[in-house]
Amino acid sequence: MVGVQGAEQVKKRVRAVLTAPHLAAFLPAIMIMAFWNGGENLMVLVAILFPGLLAIGGALTRPKPTRGVANDEITGLPRRPKLLEQLDRGFASDADFEKSCFVLEIDDIQKLSAQLGEESIRQVLRTIADRVKATLRETDLMCALNTGRFGISIDKRQRADLEATLQLAARLQAAVSEPISVDQTRVLLSSCVGFALPSRSPEATGEALLAAAESALGVAVLAGPGSIRAFSNGMAARVGRSEHNRDELSRALDAGEIRPWFQPQVSVKTGRVSGCEALVRWQHPTMGLIAPGAFLPAISKAGLMERLGEVVLFGALSALQDWDRQGLEIPAVAINISAEELNNPNLSEKIKWELDRFDMRPNRLVVEILENVIAQTEDDVARHNINALADLGCKIDLDDFGTGNASIASIARFNVHRIKIDRSFVTHIDTDTDQQNMISAILTIADQLDVGTVAEGVETHGEHTKLVALGCDHAQGYSIAKPMPAQTFLDWVKAHEPKLLSSEAVPRLA
Repeated sequence: MVGVQGAEQVKKRVRAVLTAPHLAAFLPAIMIMAFWNGGENLMVLVAILFPGLLAIGGALTRPKPTRGVANDEITGLPRRPKLLEQLDRGFASDADFEKSCFVLEIDDIQKLSAQLGEESIRQVLRTIADRVKATLRETDLMCALNTGRFGISIDKRQRADLEATLQLAARLQAAVSEPISVDQTRVLLSSCVGFALPSRSPEATGEALLAAAESALGVAVLAGPGSIRAFSNGMAARVGRSEHNRDELSRALDAGEIRPWFQPQVSVKTGRVSGCEALVRWQHPTMGLIAPGAFLPAISKAGLMERLGEVVLFGALSALQDWDRQGLEIPAVAINISAEELNNPNLSEKIKWELDRFDMRPNRLVVEILENVIAQTEDDVARHNINALADLGCKIDLDDFGTGNASIASIARFNVHRIKIDRSFVTHIDTDTDQQNMISAILTIADQLDVGTVAEGVETHGEHTKLVALGCDHAQGYSIAKPMPAQTFLDWVKAHEPKLLSSEAVPRLA
C-alpha cells in the first residue's frame, strides 16, 4: 500500500513538471542545441519527438479515475464522500498542499426549480457546474452536495491571505452570474459562498472543514443573496441534510450513545500528561461514529444542551474515578460549558452535587468557557455561575483565546486559571514569524497576569518544538493524540509514560 502511494506521489510530481506552463520556454533552446549538434535533420527529429514524449508522459501520469463512487446524476460531479476524502488528504502529514473548502449555493434554488421546471433546472445546474469547474485548477475538486449546492476543495499553494481568498470566492460567483439561455429564456442567477481555511477548521478532519464552510454559507445566506462569508470560531458547525430530530437525540443521550471522548494535554517541557479534555462523540448504532459538527447544532436547536452537559459531566467524572482506581494519575479533566448552561441559576449547585457524588476534589475539574461567551457575559446569572465555580475550587479555562473580544480585565474578573490559545495562532508557528510574534505576545500577557497557557490544535512536531522554545505551558492536538474513548485513553497513557526519558526530558510524542 505504501509503495502504491509512493508511486502515485511520483506520478503527481512528474505530471506537475510536464504540465507546467514554463516548460514550453525550453523548446526553442532545445531546437537550437539540436541544430548545432546534428544539423537540420536532428532538429526536425527533435521537433517531432519532443511533443510526442510530453504527450506520452502526460498520459502515463494521468490520475486514475476513482471507482466505486456514484456521481451526481444531473451534473456528473462526484458527491460528498469524494470531497471529504480530498479535504482529509490536505491534513495528512505528507500532503503536498493544505486544502481550503468552499461551499457555493445558488440563491433561491427551490423557487427557481418551481419556475423553470425539472428539465430546465437540470440544464441550469449542468451549465453552472461546467462554468465553475472551468475556473478551477486540475488539482482542485468540485462536488455536488445537494440540489444547487456545490462543495469545492482548493489547493492552498501559497500563504493566501483573506483578500486573495475573497477574490477567488468572487470569481466563483462571477461564473454563476453569467446569463444562461434556457428554452429561449434568459436566466440570471446569483449565489452565496461560505469558505473555511484549514487553519480555522475546528478539527484537523475533512468533515470538520466542510462543516465549517457550510456554517459560513449559512451565515452568508442569512445576510442576503450574493453574500460571501468566511468561517470564524464563533460560528456553530452547520447541520447537514440528515438533521436529527429531538426524539432521536434524547434517546441517544439516554442510551449512552452520545458520550465524552478524551484528548490528552501534556506539559510541553516534560511531556507528562497534565490533564485531558472531554469532547463529545456519538456512536450511532447504524451510522457509526458521528462527529460533533453533525449533531451539536441539532442538540442546541432541540433545547438539549443542558442535558448534554449533564451527560458529559457524568461521563468525565466517571472516567476520572475509574482511572484513579486503576492507579492512573490524571490531574484534571476539562469540560466545556455552553452559554445555555451558564444561564441556568442552578449550574454551580449541580456541578457541586456531582463532585460530591463522585467524591472528587473540585480542583480536578476544569471548566472551559469560550472567550466570546465571556466577552458577551453581562448577565448576572452567568457571571454568578462562573465566579461560584471558581470559588468552589474548579479551574476556569478561557477557550479559543484570541478569536473573541474578551478584555484583559475579563481574565482577572472571572479568576481565569489558564487561557487556551486558539489553533489559528498555532498553525505554522514553526515557520511563520508573524505567528511566532503573536504567540509570544499572548504568552507575555499570560505571564504578566500569572495565568497558565494551553496551545490547542498542535498538529506537527515542529509546532510543538517551537512552543517549547517560546515558553508555552501545555499543548493539545493531533500531534500528541486524537480524542479517544475512556478505556483507549487509559491504554494510551500507560503506553505514553514509559516513553519519557525523565520528567524533565522533551517528549517523544506518540
